[in-house]
Amino acid sequence: MEDIDLKYIKRLGEGDHKAFDILFMQYHSKLKRFFLGFIKDEEVANDMIQDIFLKVWINKETISKADSFNRYLFQMARNMIYDYFDHELVKEKYEHNVLENTEYLYSDLLEEEIYAKELSLLIDIAIEKMPPQRKQIFILSRKKGVSNDEIAQKLNINKRTVENHITLAIKELRKIIQSTLCFLS
Repeated sequence: MEDIDLKYIKRLGEGDHKAFDILFMQYHSKLKRFFLGFIKDEEVANDMIQDIFLKVWINKETISKADSFNRYLFQMARNMIYDYFDHELVKEKYEHNVLENTEYLYSDLLEEEIYAKELSLLIDIAIEKMPPQRKQIFILSRKKGVSNDEIAQKLNINKRTVENHITLAIKELRKIIQSTLCFLS
């Protein structure tokens, strides 16, 4: 076997494509069994074999001077397996960190959403408890986007009265928001 390998390796070093094909056919199944013994994923094993033989072709002149093509090839395969498992460890740590951070982020977002809903509910309750005219003015202004002039005309009151009611409503809501934020923090 070594004599045959030496013949084809020498021809490989000279750029002979047929020698390359013969070496590929001769070692493909051996490499595949080797990789599958460690990786258990046929697609990954085939990719690794392709990578090895690409390197063999690129480094054909250096490889043609090697003592044993078999030893050289399997040393490349071992190194590739080490790299694969190193990469898998890094990938696993990264995925674990992303998952962990996503859980914290989701938990924080969920908590913030709950606080926002509670705050919105408290604001709605406070608006409902306002005196009827202030409530009506505030809803028209802040929820429906009606201008102060239009509100004054619609309700047949002074614009300054509209502004005073909005100011008082906002003060009431600020107190509720501040007390709620103090309670939540």
